[in-house]
This record gives sequence, structure tokens and C-alpha cells, in this order.
Amino acid sequence: MLAQSLAGQVKRAMPLSVGTPAPDFTLKTKTDAGLQDVTLSSHLGKDNVVLLFYPAAFTGVCTKEMCDVTSGLSQFKAASAQVYGISGDTPFALEEWSKKLQIGFPLLADYQRTVTKSYDVVWPDFAGLGEGVARAAFVIDKSGIIRYAEQTPTLADLPNFEAIQATLASL
Repeated sequence: MLAQSLAGQVKRAMPLSVGTPAPDFTLKTKTDAGLQDVTLSSHLGKDNVVLLFYPAAFTGVCTKEMCDVTSGLSQFKAASAQVYGISGDTPFALEEWSKKLQIGFPLLADYQRTVTKSYDVVWPDFAGLGEGVARAAFVIDKSGIIRYAEQTPTLADLPNFEAIQATLASL
């Protein structure tokens, strides 16, 4: 039912452009070891980074996306890419969801949506609850430049993973 109401929504924001320096951030992730900070700049000169912004944990399309990415994680690792999922959920909810689905990469909590706003992927009204996180994908190269940027037309659409893999292969 939620997916049906989201499918008709149209894209309203535009993500940052290819060629733009990626805004640095520090976000929390929760593991068995406790809360940990993850900083984009820690990957400079080391790894390509794939950021997958998604609306909410424990929802149908987001579950499919995170499970599909986990299934294909070896392709990302082969391209020297670290994958992160980013949503407005709490790190505690993300930890439970990650454990339940056995997600193979860190989920980052952008609870105050500061990173969502800095990447220009705010969804203006998520299911009548106010501002939320749009479904979007970014590939950031080892020098910190955005090489792929996409925001899906609706929250029910998945990113173009073939284009993401093609971008990674070109780096």
C-alpha cells in the first residue's frame, strides 16, 4: 500500500552533479562494538565510494535494494568500492534491520538529514510525514569527485545498478 502511494510521486529535487567535489561527512553506524563514526574523507586516495540514499528501513523497496546490493557486493569490492547505505533512521533501527536482512555493508544514520541536504536528495514529503530521504545513488572516486549521480523519479524505483557498475569499471 505504501509502495503504491509512493509510486505516483514525482521527483522534486536534483542531486549534486557529476564532476562536483563530494561533500565530506561524518555519520554514525551501529555495530556490536557500539556506535562508530564513518567519515567520507577517510577513503580519499584509498577507495571509491558508493553512497545509496534510501527513504526508510523496514520498507519493501528499501529492503529489496539493500538485499540486491548485498547479493552483488563482490562486484563492488572488485572495483575497490566501499558501499554505504544512508537514511534518516536512527543507528539503532538500522542495526536491527541490518541484522535481520544480513546486509553486508554499513548503514549510516543521517537522522538530522544534514548529509541528505548537502547532497540535494531531500524528498519533500515522505508518505505525509514531511521531509524525507530520496532514493539516490552516488559514485565518488578516490580523489573525492562525484562520477555518477542519480535520484530516482519515484521512491518506488531502484537506482540504475548497471550504470553504477559501468562507472566503477571506468575508474
